[in-house]
Parts: sequence; structure tokens; C-alpha cells
Amino acid sequence: MENTLQNEQQTIKNWFNKTYANRGEMYLRPKEAYYIFAELLRLKPNSKLLDVACGLGRMIEVSLEYKVNSFGVDISDVAVTKAKNKLPEATILEANAEQLPFEDATFDYITCLGSLERMINQDNVLKEINRVSKNNVSICFMVRNSNSWRWIFTKKMLFAVNKDGHQDAKTYQDWKNLFEKHQLEIINSIPDQWPVMRVLQL
Repeated sequence: MENTLQNEQQTIKNWFNKTYANRGEMYLRPKEAYYIFAELLRLKPNSKLLDVACGLGRMIEVSLEYKVNSFGVDISDVAVTKAKNKLPEATILEANAEQLPFEDATFDYITCLGSLERMINQDNVLKEINRVSKNNVSICFMVRNSNSWRWIFTKKMLFAVNKDGHQDAKTYQDWKNLFEKHQLEIINSIPDQWPVMRVLQL
């Protein structure tokens, strides 16, 4: 069982390494799409933010503009190297979200954007996020809704789900149940704003 999980984790890491090496910045939303998360969290200067599965550091780049002490972790060593080179003022580490390399009660803010659904043991990830959170932490997740038209039509019906990258989705109620299981209170839930922003920019 343990070997199976390790192999699955390595497959995911390999997929992201290849994607970041070949597509780089083109794989991600533009920086402008990340300001909404900073505003939802109401970032304050001199606080500490951790971006879980930070990729090339888009959220970190935005948070630095708010004078936040910014940290990131990602399973992809390719992404971590690129992000560290671009954002030397941040602390960015290669790590599995199921074993965050930080002390208890470290962070004021945590983001995990478009990544939790790709993680193998989401319970362990949320336990770790809780562990490194301060008591008054604000957390922002962006997760994929399996009832959304984008998932149903562009992924399920076209058989375009990326299995190597562990692409997945849950219903809103399933996500709500998972978060509440880990004593995470949902303060606000809004649809993904980027598709609308992208259309308005055309």
C-alpha cells in the first residue's frame, strides 16, 4: 500500500515537473487573477502567509505587494527552483502538503488554490494546514466543483480528466463536509472569478 501511494505521488510530481518545465508561465493564470484572493483574505503588512502548492509563485508574488512575509511549498522541484529564482525575498520549499516543514501555529494566512483536489490524502493535508495555522488564521481554498458546467462538459464528457496530474473534483456539499470535518468554518463561498475576468478582457 505504501509503495502504491509513493508511486502515485511520484507520478503526480513527474507530471507537474514536466508541465512546469515545458509550459512554464503559460500553464498558470496571469498574476492579475490572484489579487482577488489577497482582497478576500484582507492581507495585512508584516503578517505571514503560506501558499500550499505554490507552483511558480503567482500568489506569493501578489502577497509580497501587500508587504506580507510570504512562504510557499510545492511538490515540484522544477516549480520551486523557478519560483525561488523569481522571488528571492520569499521562502519557497520543496515539500509534500501532507508534511509541511513548518512549526505549529506559524501562519496568519494560508492559501491553497486549485490544488487540494489533486492531493492524495486530503485529510492529512488539512490536518497539516490546521497545525501550522494560528488561532485566528484566515484560509482561502479554490477547489473544483464537480457540478460546474466546466467540469461536466470540458472534462467528464470529453474524457479530458488528467489522471497523471490527479485531477479531480467534488460537489460543494462534499467539500463543505470535508472542511467542517476538520473544524474549518466556511465564511464565504464565491464562484471562480477568472473565467468572467478573462471574457471581459477580450
